[in-house]
Amino acid sequence: MSARLIEEAGFELGFMSGFAVSAVRLGMPDTGLISYGELVDQGRNLCRSVSIPLIGDGDTGFGSAQNIKRTVQGYADAGFACIMLEDQVAPKRCGHVEGKSVVDRDEALTRIRAAVDSRDAGADILIMARTDARACLSLDEAIARCRAFREIGADITFLEAPVSIDEMRRYCSEVPGPKMANLIEGGRTPLLSREQLESIGYTIAVYPLTLLNVSIRAMREALSQLRTGGRPDTMDFDDLKSAVGFPAYYAEEAKYKS
Repeated sequence: MSARLIEEAGFELGFMSGFAVSAVRLGMPDTGLISYGELVDQGRNLCRSVSIPLIGDGDTGFGSAQNIKRTVQGYADAGFACIMLEDQVAPKRCGHVEGKSVVDRDEALTRIRAAVDSRDAGADILIMARTDARACLSLDEAIARCRAFREIGADITFLEAPVSIDEMRRYCSEVPGPKMANLIEGGRTPLLSREQLESIGYTIAVYPLTLLNVSIRAMREALSQLRTGGRPDTMDFDDLKSAVGFPAYYAEEAKYKS
């Protein structure tokens, strides 16, 4: 539903967040509890529901280099335009919470090399290489990893959780190629405007938890009103039917009946 609303609102692409899928599918935190099979199944439904390109969170790739190649191919088969892979130690966790750790640089590069090999062997998908080394090691190491990811063939880099505009500028100036900004309300990275991000050097900005955030708040408010005998302010039923696709279904039904 949220993917369809993103497309309806006119956005050029969408992002499947592992945090969000863990929350809505499992009702559990983003701490490495969700599996490859659950994520790719969710992704298949998402990609089928929209025509805009989607980026899929592939976590750590779910194992060895061979596992990573299978993950990349699976995300491509599901319909994703891009897969994001990271350098955290499994089980991974949200990039803006405590307790993260990352693998050494050689292992991080091996993961991305395997993903690039899968792409080059025919998987129709872009590779986004993410590093969480800023929080675990240093900004210098995070930038060095992003540069190395580009050198071995990553299409896009993503340095997770820079904590200042100066850090964001340094990343963009020192790492070539397309870069993604991850904007989380209450997170560690400054919430800059699109114009500011573009001027710094970012190509893509994602807001992976905004819809989950406002949805939970709205549902809590509605449930509180129901619990105390009130009536929440809701959409008209016809609007709800339209949002989930009844008009298109009825039109197709009529076509085949005739």
